[in-house]
Amino acid sequence: MPSALTSLVRRKADSWLFQLDAPDTGAVTLTRRRVFIVPARAGIGFLALLGVLLIGSINYSLGLGYALTFTIGACAVVDMVFTNRNLVGLRLSPGRAAPVFAGEEARFELNLSNPTPLDRYAVWLDCTDTPVPRQVADVPAQGKASVVLAMRTSERGWLPAPRVRLSTRFPLGLFRAWAYWRADARVLVYPFPETVAPALPMAGRDGNDGGGGAGQEDFAGIRSYQPGDPLRRLAWRQIARLDPELGGQLVTKNFEGGSVEELVLDFDQLPRSMGVEQRLSRMTRWVLEAELRALPYAFRLGSIEFAPAVGEAHRAACLRALALYGRDGDPA
Repeated sequence: MPSALTSLVRRKADSWLFQLDAPDTGAVTLTRRRVFIVPARAGIGFLALLGVLLIGSINYSLGLGYALTFTIGACAVVDMVFTNRNLVGLRLSPGRAAPVFAGEEARFELNLSNPTPLDRYAVWLDCTDTPVPRQVADVPAQGKASVVLAMRTSERGWLPAPRVRLSTRFPLGLFRAWAYWRADARVLVYPFPETVAPALPMAGRDGNDGGGGAGQEDFAGIRSYQPGDPLRRLAWRQIARLDPELGGQLVTKNFEGGSVEELVLDFDQLPRSMGVEQRLSRMTRWVLEAELRALPYAFRLGSIEFAPAVGEAHRAACLRALALYGRDGDPA
């Protein structure tokens, strides 16, 4: 209980002192008011040593002792200035953040720009509220550097960018300077696709001619290869895009005559006994499977309905609807 109370008080104090609540919009330049500096552990020991040298010089009236004390004290002051200057003037901007599936790592890109003629060395970047491996960047004069912070995701929806702490102890390590930055960026996390899902819900309907038998005239899409399929129907273009080591398989062209198979992915048609997240996971798997087989599919999720289509834009729209289903401010 005391540790939890201490943590709460510390977060409140940090929020008030360092203004950590609101994210920064757009690019941000680290001014002197945003950079904080304190003596590091080595710096505290160094100051204690200076005190001992000064007391000894006063006690024994040592002129060389005074010279040594004030010389290394001046070096400490110079180190403090250089440590603070290693962060001041850096310009921060968010980079691209691609959507991911739940359980994968969301990758936030942070761009560091140095418009000054001074090189910046050993800038450490880590997150204050999320366990993320520390990254180190050197930013050359008039140059740029990019750092990627990876976060493990656990649930679908929007994942906001973490609060980043930039710190440095360059050059001597006697002082620690740091600044906080939280980008106004986020990553869209799609539902995790079901590992083993039933076959796609293909529904047959009569063609315009009223016939019901399958023919060889109309191309209906791509399906998995089945023993007995003629080799001339293999979809070589799609097969060439699939890597067998990544789960690729043979696919064949599917032709229909008077009967047309219609692929409709309807959330309401899934069994009610399944949970919402499980149904979203199955819909995600079906979207990926339909895209892999190049089958045009219609999509229905609550009030959202998309006409049959296939392609990257259709896939992204469907996965986005699945990711935001039932979230605040999004259609349920």
